[in-house]
Amino acid sequence: MKTIVLAVLAVTLGMSGTVFAQAETPVIDQRQANQEKRIDQGIASGQLNQREANRLDREQNRIDRMENRAKADGVVTDKERARIGAAQNRASRHIAREKHDAQGARHR
Repeated sequence: MKTIVLAVLAVTLGMSGTVFAQAETPVIDQRQANQEKRIDQGIASGQLNQREANRLDREQNRIDRMENRAKADGVVTDKERARIGAAQNRASRHIAREKHDAQGARHR
């Protein structure tokens, strides 16, 4: 009896570890951190004014919510990863465009 209980417990723990492993998104998390760092750097250097930074931060928050919804069921599918990746690509372009526009610090 004791052996059966231990076997069932081992299988259950093994399966739950698999589910959590599939929900991990280190690439997405690292990219989010890099983009947030780019925004902070743009504020510090004066390349982004506060309005631009707020807009870019809201976009990053939307991507975070997308990621959280994808993780909610314990598995992030390839389709969900692709949608998040596309959103991150779009956000990256927006960051680059805002940092290199002619506005600079004059609209503060």
